[in-house]
Order: sequence, then C-alpha cells, then structure tokens
Amino acid sequence: MLLFLGAFLITQNFHNQYYYLAAFTVLQYIILSQGWNILGGYTGYVNFGTGAFFGVGAYTSAMIVKTFKIGKSAPFLELPILFIAGGLVAALLGLGLGYLTMRIKGIYFSISTLALAFVTVTIILNIDALGGATGLYIIRPRKIPFFTNYMEFLFLVMVALSIFAVAFARYIENSWIGRGLSAVRDDEDAAECTGVPVLKLKVFATMASSTLMGVAGAAYPYFVTFLEPISTVSLDVGVNSLAMPLIGGTSTWAGPLVGAVLLGIIQQIALVTLSPEYSLLVIGILLVSFVILAPEGIVGLFRKFRASLKK
Repeated sequence: MLLFLGAFLITQNFHNQYYYLAAFTVLQYIILSQGWNILGGYTGYVNFGTGAFFGVGAYTSAMIVKTFKIGKSAPFLELPILFIAGGLVAALLGLGLGYLTMRIKGIYFSISTLALAFVTVTIILNIDALGGATGLYIIRPRKIPFFTNYMEFLFLVMVALSIFAVAFARYIENSWIGRGLSAVRDDEDAAECTGVPVLKLKVFATMASSTLMGVAGAAYPYFVTFLEPISTVSLDVGVNSLAMPLIGGTSTWAGPLVGAVLLGIIQQIALVTLSPEYSLLVIGILLVSFVILAPEGIVGLFRKFRASLKK
C-alpha cells in the first residue's frame, strides 16, 4: 500500500513522460517474469511462448477498446475490464496448451510453446478484423481526472498490477501449491507416486502463468498505440521474460523481481545510449554469464554470501 501511495504522489509531482514510459516497460517485465517463473521456475517447464500469451492479451484489449469504447463513459473502469478480459482469454489459451501438452516433458514442451508463438502470429496475420499485417491503431485517452497525462495513470495501474503479481507469486511459493510444484520440478514421477496431483498442478501453473502474461499484454495497446503482429507476438518478449528470472533466480519470487528491475533498467539505458540491438546483446551476454557462473541467479549468490557470513 505504501508503495502504491508513493507512486501516486510521484504522478502528482513529477511530469517527465519519458520516465513513465521507461517505468512502464520495467513494470511490464516484472509481471511477465513472475508469470514465467510460476511455470518455468517453480514447475520446471521452460516456456518459450510468452509472446503468444502476451499478444493474445494485447489484441483482446485492443479489440474491446475499438469495439465498445468504454473509456469515454467510464475511464477508470476501462483498464480493469481490459485486464480481466486479456487475462481470461490468455488463461483459456493456457488451459488449451496445458491440456494438449500434459504428457510432454522437457525440451519437447519448450518446442511446443515456441511453436504456439509462431502459430499465434500466423493466425493474427490472416484475420482482417485484428488488423492483419497492417496492424491496429489505438487512440490513447488524452485526459483522465486527477492526472495531467494518461501515461501517469497507466504507470500507477501497472504499479498496482506489479504488486499483485509479486504477492500472488509469493503466496504460491509459500503455499502447498508451491511445494507441490517444486516436487513436480524435482521428480515428477516420484511426486505422482507420493500423491501429489501432478496433472492438476501442471494445468494450474500453465493457466496462472498465462493469465499474468495476458494481463501484462492488456495494457500494451495504450502504451504503443499501434499493434502489429510481428512486434507484439515477439521472440524478444519471450527471451526477456525467460532471461530475467534466470538472472535474478528462479527458486523464489524475489528472483524475477530483481532480474526484471535490473535488466529492465539496463535495457532502457542501452536503448537510449546505444540501440535496441545492443540492448538485446547486453541481455544475451548477461544471460550466458549467469548460466555459466551463477546458475542460481543473483538471489542464489546473495543466499550463499549470507550463509558464508553466518559460518
């Protein structure tokens, strides 16, 4: 609550729009990385299809905006409706993925999620109602009560969503669900033999992960004001949402948070000072370095350092 109130005070006293745009990107990746970690970190099923769920949430949101124009009559209710709709459609896609791939493990599951991203792009490209290859333009509201610019309001909403995503991931980690997911990750066959509801937990993890990704995508149309399939359902989104938990640490909710904040800030600096290509290069170098030198991520290094101090 204090963090949210602090963010609200920032919007009332600070009006440099670039920083809100940069903060939006970082907050978006906090939600995406927490969503990825539920399936990829806690459960051990590496997902390369983040872009598909993100894109489904974005296009669902865009179609609701263009069809119903809720923002004109109820500006404060519009974003919650978009988040619910985007998250729900992404959850249904996750349910379908979980059902179809429930017997697939390891690299085969990862390949199927990557294929899902390409299939999603192909479908959007061939549906004229979604803009096809031409794309969709979204008109961002110019004004909203209590805020001088809509990006300030969008930033505040993303802060609230990021807090929810972190709290949700923390709850799962500390509950019996998290212990069950960890058992599935460590040894799925042994977990099933000891009575862990493996199938239900895998489907739940897939749906929970995809829901957060869809929610993150639902705000994206108002951020970019233009949706195009190749850049929306992008492999870059999948790479970033995978790299951030791995660098931060996948064994805890804090890892994706640390990784998203650190890499998000580094990317924004590289984007301004260098170029988008160099920002991806930086992410790639950091990812390879941490996989080789610190496979447990930043949080794992901190835990080892704290344990050595106690000894």
